[in-house]
Amino acid sequence: MADKTNTIFRALDRKASAITEFTMRQYRTKISTWVVLITGLVTISLLMLFYVDAMQRDFEAIDNDNDSIDSDGDSYPDGQERALGTSPFNEFDHPGLFNPPIPPDDPEKWINEDDFDWDESPSGTRSVSVGYDDDGDCRSEDRPESQKDSNDNGISCDIELSISLSGELIYDMDDFVDEDPDDEAYAKEALHRASILGIGKLGFVFIISIFIPLFMATGLIRDEMSSGTMHYMLTKPIARTEVFFYRIIGYLGIVWPYLIILTIISAIITGFAGPGDSLFRFSEFGIWLAILFAAMLATLVYGMLFCFLGVMWRYGIILAIPFAAWELGMALLSMGIPESPILRFSVIGWSLIIVDSASMIVWPDMALLISSGFSVEMNDSSGFEREELIGSEPLQYFYATPGLGDLSPFISMIIATVVLLIQATALLFIGGAIFKGKEIE
Repeated sequence: MADKTNTIFRALDRKASAITEFTMRQYRTKISTWVVLITGLVTISLLMLFYVDAMQRDFEAIDNDNDSIDSDGDSYPDGQERALGTSPFNEFDHPGLFNPPIPPDDPEKWINEDDFDWDESPSGTRSVSVGYDDDGDCRSEDRPESQKDSNDNGISCDIELSISLSGELIYDMDDFVDEDPDDEAYAKEALHRASILGIGKLGFVFIISIFIPLFMATGLIRDEMSSGTMHYMLTKPIARTEVFFYRIIGYLGIVWPYLIILTIISAIITGFAGPGDSLFRFSEFGIWLAILFAAMLATLVYGMLFCFLGVMWRYGIILAIPFAAWELGMALLSMGIPESPILRFSVIGWSLIIVDSASMIVWPDMALLISSGFSVEMNDSSGFEREELIGSEPLQYFYATPGLGDLSPFISMIIATVVLLIQATALLFIGGAIFKGKEIE
C-alpha cells in the first residue's frame, strides 16, 4: 500500500511540475511577457535616476534662525553675540570690547551650525524630551537659567514632544536648540528615505505588482480555454482547481525572481548613493526586504484575482481595469489617511501596511525627522520662524504608520500577511470553482 501511495504522489508531482514548467515556458516564449517585464524595469530605472539625481544635487544653505546677520552693524554676527552674552542690537556692546578682544566670526560659521542628533537627550527619555544644543548657545554659562527652559518643562535646552487630541505631533523646543540645521544634510536624508518609500510603495507594491498581473495573469486560464489547448491539460487525472493553482505557480516562477532582481538592484543603488559617512547603508536592507515581501504577496493576490476574472469572462481584462482603478485610489488614500477603514477592503491597503511597519522598525526616528523639517516658532521675542526644509513634505507624504491602532509594527506586519494569504486562498477556491463549471471551447 505504501508503495502505491508513493507512486500516486510522485505521479501528481510530475503532473504539477509539467503544468508549472509548461506555463513558464509559455511565458518565456511570448513577446508580450518581455514587453511587460521590460516596461516595469524601465519604470523603476527612471525612478532610480530621479533618486540618484537628487542625491547628487547641492542644496543651498539657508540661515534658518537668522543668527548669521549683523543686526546692529558692529561686524559681529548675532549668533556670536548671543553665545558670548553681548547684545546683538547694540553696536556699542560686542565681544571686541572684551579683554582680550575677540575677533568677529565669519558669518558662514553661523549657517548650518546645528545637526539632527536626536539620540542625545538631556532627560534620557526620548519619547518625552529629545534634542541637543549642538552649538552651545543655549547651554552657554552667560545665558540665564530662565532662558534655557523656554518651553517650561523643567529641562534645560531640550525639545519636548507630545501628541495632540487629533494625533498631531507637537514639537516644542527651548530657544537656540537645533535651530539652524544643516539644510543639505537634512534634505538628502529626507529625500533618501522619501525616495525609498515612494519607489517601494508606488513603484514596486502598486505599479509593478498590479501592472504585471493585469497583463500576465488575466489570460492565464482563459487563453488556453479559448485556444483549445486546455483539453490536453484536463485529460490528465488532476482537478481543475489544481490546474488553476499550478498555472499560478508557473506565473509566480517568472514574476517573483524578476521582483527579487529588481529589488536587489534598487537596494544596491540606494545603499551606495544614500547620504552618510559610511560607504554603504546596510541598515536599510530591512525596508527593501519588506518592500519585496509586500510586492510578492501583492502579485500573488492580484494574480489570483485577475486569473479568476479571466476564467469568469472571456474579456476579463475589462473587469480587471475597474479593480486596478480602485486599488490606485486606495494607494493614494493610504498615504493621506492610512488609518481609514475603507483601506481594509483593498489588496494595496494591506500590502502597504507591511512596508509602513518595516519603516517604523528600520527608522524609529522618522516622526522626529519629519517634524523637525517643518516651520516652528523659534523665539517669541524675536518672532522669527524657521522655513520648511527641503524634503520634509515628500517624506511626510510617503511615510505613514500602519493604521491598525496601537498594535506594534511587527504584529501589524503579521496581521497584514495573514490577511493577504487568506485573500489569495479564497480567490484560489472561488476561481477553481468557477473553472469547474466552465465549458472548454
